[in-house]
Amino acid sequence: MKIGNVEVKGYAALAPMAGVSDRAMREICVRFGAAFCVGELTSSKAVVLGDDKSKALLKSIGGKIWAPQIFGSDPDIMARAAEKAIEYNPSFIDINMGCPAPKVAASGGGCALMRDIPLAERIIKAVVNAVSVPVTVKFRTGWDNEHINAVELAKAAEFSGAAAVTVHGRTREQMYAPPVDIKTIAAVKRAVKIPVIANGDITSGASAKAMYDDTGCDFVTVGRAARGNPFIFSEINSFMSGKPYYPPTLKERLYVCMEQIDRMCEYKDEYIAMLEARKHLSWYITGLSGAAALRREACMVSSKRDIEAVIQKALELNADM
Repeated sequence: MKIGNVEVKGYAALAPMAGVSDRAMREICVRFGAAFCVGELTSSKAVVLGDDKSKALLKSIGGKIWAPQIFGSDPDIMARAAEKAIEYNPSFIDINMGCPAPKVAASGGGCALMRDIPLAERIIKAVVNAVSVPVTVKFRTGWDNEHINAVELAKAAEFSGAAAVTVHGRTREQMYAPPVDIKTIAAVKRAVKIPVIANGDITSGASAKAMYDDTGCDFVTVGRAARGNPFIFSEINSFMSGKPYYPPTLKERLYVCMEQIDRMCEYKDEYIAMLEARKHLSWYITGLSGAAALRREACMVSSKRDIEAVIQKALELNADM
């Protein structure tokens, strides 16, 4: 697949997840086969104002294909934010028009733009004209079941110069619960000539192949299934290429967990990193014997030593794995 002039090899990429897919997670996922990564949702206004937290969200992953994701409802501010994002050497810029969070939608950004296609079009054109790298757009199937307009927005994005679109197969109203709407993703693919990337319910190699087969999409992205499981990209790549997949041992899995947390501490304030590490550690130990008790301990860690203690206990309780 090509996103503008960017050649993408492989079968799956890491989807953006606010507060989750930070630089450390993105680097780990790329190491295990993610073809590219899209950064955490970033406010265009905050970027333009020079907010330090927003600057951190725009950090690259050194030499790999990646994109920052910006949101907002003002074409000029979105364009200026994209210009600032270019300073971090992204492969492309992603515009979020699919975030269902009330805080984002209430400000006119994210999924709210699906209710104002003309404004969405002006934003895409403004960003495309502001930068020299390709621009992509992510959105949902619609605002609710009575307003399914992903095809209309996809056509507007293509007309406005977008190099690719990503479709999350649920409405804003559905959030993340129901099965994805395969038919609408397939309809978007038939409606435009630019690449269509499918998102939603990709949890294994088999489900990735089913998405490709059922929608005709050009690529897939993985979100929640990659939490505590960066190995899913190796699984998908193996399944799609007909090669055997060898999952990591528990020891290998928890070693990667520790490595990810080490990187988090390197890239951000250690106190903040420890608070955020709690959820990542909990995801890595999901499904293990004694997981409930381990998660309770994981939710209280405040140092690397605490994390190492939880990992050691997990290994002892699951010695037969």
